[in-house]
Amino acid sequence: MEFTNGIFNVIKNKMNDSAILALIYTCGHVIIAMNVVYWMTGASIWEAGLVALVEPCINGVWFYILHRIWTKYNERKT
Repeated sequence: MEFTNGIFNVIKNKMNDSAILALIYTCGHVIIAMNVVYWMTGASIWEAGLVALVEPCINGVWFYILHRIWTKYNERKT
């Protein structure tokens, strides 16, 4: 347990909140997209995984940029 907590603390200290949130969002998006492609098209799990990696990764970058802009905007308001 101490080892796991240590790893998460190192990651948290090295990354800002926007990057952590974008990473978690992207991982969830990949899993969801892979399942949607698999169930809707009948593609193999490997094909669905490949297709599902491209779009969520682009969305993850977009979310990171959006969150950074949003954070800076809110800091200026206060």
